[in-house]
Amino acid sequence: MDVTIYHNPRCSKSRQTLALLQENGVEPKVVAYLETPPSAADLRTILDLLGIPARDLLRKKEAKEAGLDDPALTEAEIIAGMVTHPKVIERPIVVVDDAKAALGRPPESVLPLIGK
Repeated sequence: MDVTIYHNPRCSKSRQTLALLQENGVEPKVVAYLETPPSAADLRTILDLLGIPARDLLRKKEAKEAGLDDPALTEAEIIAGMVTHPKVIERPIVVVDDAKAALGRPPESVLPLIGK
């Protein structure tokens, strides 16, 4: 099983999700997405796997600060803004085998991805 977590070590939910994966015998590839933001193509794939529009993956306060809370913005514009301002991306995101994904809010929501 190939597991990736888009992680912010300063976020308690992100730390809890990483710990939960490790407690269940999964050692994921950790992507510090603030330092290494996902590309627009990667974000589109993640959004498809999550089954949500880009706007639903925005952190409200950070999106407002970055000017990405404008309802007139298109999906492509929001994704471009996420690449430019990765702090607006909700976290953590766990992707398994490039085939399924979940947002670790709450952390336990990632357990079905690993068969738990």
